[in-house]
Formats: sequence, structure tokens, C-alpha cells
Amino acid sequence: MICGVHHLAVSTPDLERFVDHYQRWYGFERVADGGWEADNERIGRMVQLPGSAAHYAMIRLDRFYIEVFQYLEPVGTRTDRRMCDHGLIHLCLYVDDIEAEYARLSALGMDFHCPPGGPDTMQATYGRDCDGNVVELLQVIAPDHPFPFLGTMDQAAPPSSK
Repeated sequence: MICGVHHLAVSTPDLERFVDHYQRWYGFERVADGGWEADNERIGRMVQLPGSAAHYAMIRLDRFYIEVFQYLEPVGTRTDRRMCDHGLIHLCLYVDDIEAEYARLSALGMDFHCPPGGPDTMQATYGRDCDGNVVELLQVIAPDHPFPFLGTMDQAAPPSSK
């Protein structure tokens, strides 16, 4: 039985820079570190990169984890994907005051595509992190919104509608 989503993973050319960025800008905490050497056949097969070597960190924001990889071998290349390109296109962070977060992150240097906006039920905007990944800020305003924020580990989640 699938119980839910645990994490997503990203690759970066600079692990420490990326983790520092997500800690300072978005409030993530570093919870684990690891890696593997080029002679690890099982992981090479699993990631479909025989002979690969990497360092990683797991970072967490409440219930959500991001696994951050820096491949030492082979070294990856940056691809600037457009929002219409296939595959994972953005990370959405829920905020309780989108205008305040937009101002705070703008002051830290986050490049936003546009100011927050949207219908009366929600407000959103997209920006870019230190590696060019798209990060959405979302604030749901209407209490009867079809995809509300379900709370944090400190709050009880609403009952399932099954």
C-alpha cells in the first residue's frame, strides 16, 4: 500500500551551496548526509550510472524531504527547462503570508517571474532557486479550496474524505 510522498530529489553542482540556500531562504534543516564511491555496483545499477560517485544530503521542511545529490562522477550539466518541458517542473512551498515571503525572498536575491497574484481563492508566484529550479510560493485563501494546505506535524490533519 502506498502511504504518501516521502521526498523528491535534485542534483546540484554544489551540495553545500544548495543546502545553505534552502536552509537560509526556505527554512529547511539538514537531517542526514551520505554518498557512495565509484565501486558501488548496486547503486551504479540503481541510478543507471555505472561507476558513478556522489555525495548527498537529506533536508527537511516539516513533513517534506528533499534529497540533494552532487555527482562527482559523472559530472552533470545544467539544463534550463521551460515550464512546458516534460518532467518535474517545480517545487511548491506553502506560505501563510505570500506578500511577506515574496518581499523577504526578493531581498535575499530570489529572482521571481512576477509578483504574487491569482483568484480570490489563492495567491501564487514562481521564482528560481540558486540552481535555476522553479520554486512556487502558494497561499490558499478560501477555506473550501479543493486543495488546501493540510497542516504541519504540529497540527492535526483534517479527516480523509474517503
